[in-house]
Amino acid sequence: MLVPGFGDNENRLRVLEAYLTKSVGPTVTISPQPSDGRERIDLLATALAKALVPYLDAGHSISLVGFSMGGLICRYYWQFLADSSAVKTLITIATPHNGTWTAYSLHCPACLQMRPGSQFLRNLNRDLKPLTHLRFTSVWTPFDLTIIPSASSWLPVGEIVTIVSPFHYTMVLDPRVLRAVSARLVH
Repeated sequence: MLVPGFGDNENRLRVLEAYLTKSVGPTVTISPQPSDGRERIDLLATALAKALVPYLDAGHSISLVGFSMGGLICRYYWQFLADSSAVKTLITIATPHNGTWTAYSLHCPACLQMRPGSQFLRNLNRDLKPLTHLRFTSVWTPFDLTIIPSASSWLPVGEIVTIVSPFHYTMVLDPRVLRAVSARLVH
């Protein structure tokens, strides 16, 4: 299950979705809306939870891959809303786990939550130990000019994959990122 980020919809992840469908099997993109910041991340995670019901009712365990704010949506879903045994892998790509200074450019609910030190991020990051109970991976680039500081895109748990990719939005198009995500979903 792929989840796009701020201002995105399914189209942002079409290349990644096609690649993963070929390499690991059926892949679905779920895009909780509105993703333009008007809705809080926790409410977008609730929308994700509702969208996942048909997949989970079928008795399948799922893997979640979140891009940018989509990674925060996935984390909130897994940490606070999901039956943790239903999710086997969580991969975040260029996700502001510890906030981003660019969130100060807009005064909307999701941006307030993505500001460094926000109550939302403090609650999300209060206890990272549960993330050790699944395969958790942070994929990031030190050249990210959307997630500032760029090191905010990784957490000190799970696996940290550094890919020197030139831009935030091209991370989900970069063949190295596609291969890295695919490899972690196969194992």
